[in-house]
Amino acid sequence: MTAGGPHLETSETQPAAPAKTAGPATGRAYLATIEGFVGALMMFVGSIGTGWIANGSPMIRQPVVIALRTEGWGVTVSTVLLTVGAMVLMRSWLRLGQRLAEWGASSLRSVVIAVSAWSLPLLFCVPVFSRDVYAYTGQGRLVMEGQNPYEVGISTLSNWFSLGADPAWAEARTPYGPYFLWLARGVVGLTGAQPDAAVLLFRLLAGAGVLLCVIYVPKLAELHGINGARALWIAVANPLFLISFIASAHNDALMVGLAVAGVYFAATRRYLLGILLVTASIGIKPITVLLLPFIGVMWAGPSASWVRRFLIWAATAGMSFGVLLLSGIPYGLGIGWTWAIMDPTPGYTGYSPSGFLGQQVEFLANSLGLPGGTLATWLRTAMKWAAIGLVLLLMFRGDYSRAVRRMALAFTAVVMLSPIIQPWYILWFLPFLAVTGIRDDWQIRSLYVGVTFFVVFGAQDQLSVWSFVELPIDASSLAFITALAFTFYLLFLDVHTRKLLIEGKPLDLAKRGWRWILEWRQAKRNRIEEPGRQKLGSR
Repeated sequence: MTAGGPHLETSETQPAAPAKTAGPATGRAYLATIEGFVGALMMFVGSIGTGWIANGSPMIRQPVVIALRTEGWGVTVSTVLLTVGAMVLMRSWLRLGQRLAEWGASSLRSVVIAVSAWSLPLLFCVPVFSRDVYAYTGQGRLVMEGQNPYEVGISTLSNWFSLGADPAWAEARTPYGPYFLWLARGVVGLTGAQPDAAVLLFRLLAGAGVLLCVIYVPKLAELHGINGARALWIAVANPLFLISFIASAHNDALMVGLAVAGVYFAATRRYLLGILLVTASIGIKPITVLLLPFIGVMWAGPSASWVRRFLIWAATAGMSFGVLLLSGIPYGLGIGWTWAIMDPTPGYTGYSPSGFLGQQVEFLANSLGLPGGTLATWLRTAMKWAAIGLVLLLMFRGDYSRAVRRMALAFTAVVMLSPIIQPWYILWFLPFLAVTGIRDDWQIRSLYVGVTFFVVFGAQDQLSVWSFVELPIDASSLAFITALAFTFYLLFLDVHTRKLLIEGKPLDLAKRGWRWILEWRQAKRNRIEEPGRQKLGSR
């Protein structure tokens, strides 16, 4: 038993009982692993024609790459391969969960093998679903040239556009912590800012974060009485995690890996090491500063007085911020990273709850002659403050044994109530929900829906296709139709995966739907005829 085992619990009703995944438990997990490996290989090939290649990369002058990126057939085949590969990876993840439904002693090994096999082809992909990795090279160049990325954008660099970064980064200050800027400078120093080599090194750094999750997610789950293999399957083996953190090479992977490791050590009463690891996570991306108060809750103990709690919170913050303050001295970075917390990116995404509800309020208010834009802004601001309120509530109230669960819920609230949600943002809190329990009911079904949505969204949103290429159908539209068709197959036609969300055969579902429509029409007809009968009766 670990040092922290007895004082941690989960939100599950029966924490020691491993939850089962819906669908047949047929065993033979290697079949799902092979299927996912094939899907990842398809993504690798498809990425050559539609992934993000820097203009300064020698890869772009290779005959095969030229054919796949300049010929209509090449772009079409690449788009279909990338999209179908992502959806095959989605199916293999679902089937792996079904095949390991009993979550026995060997299931952890099966999940680790699957994660390794699916990650290998993605490790060599051209960046897909995002090209932020090229901005990392620009920020490393800024540090190397003595400029402060917290004050200037990469447009101050000569020939910056040839590195492949999105123009949105041209004037943008970096939102990353000092440790990541150190790493970015090191990558630039080792590669000379050569785009392809830099991408590979950044991807290896992201892989280190994935490895930390593979190691510590099962350990942290076991402390809460949750099956470690199932937690790893939920948090790390899912295709959104692997695509975003390996194929896209997001630095969020290292941030999450360090955070999970830090929380594990804090949960096993090694508080100083836990605080240092979480501080390292903050030094990659500052959003994990949210974890510090809950580390303090664990450190204070179950019967701590309010005086002790505030003293521990102050000590936790003092140690972490003191280390970060000293870390800003090299390269003259200072505490510029704090702007990412104090001055978040303006705007919103339409699929975030805040953004979507704001759009509806704006439309309705405008139709009534009210200032819709102002009301929508008020709503989004109110939701951000509600998230802060929930964090404070979870800090001060709740069972001590569920400190990690409270932290997970606070992290979830901050992300989900924010006006801007990128697809990989849900991966920030997912590991902490997984290790404290995601039940095999509406909770896991919500995860299926969310992961599928963001995989489909990413497949059609981030495609690099030159404007002069003539296509019979737009690449984004082709990717969207392909992903939608595959989703329909998973939901209604696949005899295995359709059981995860709905029960019954497609014909039975169609009959049930038609019966519901007939009943609805009859009820509507009755409501129309009823006033007439009442009038006849009154005469």
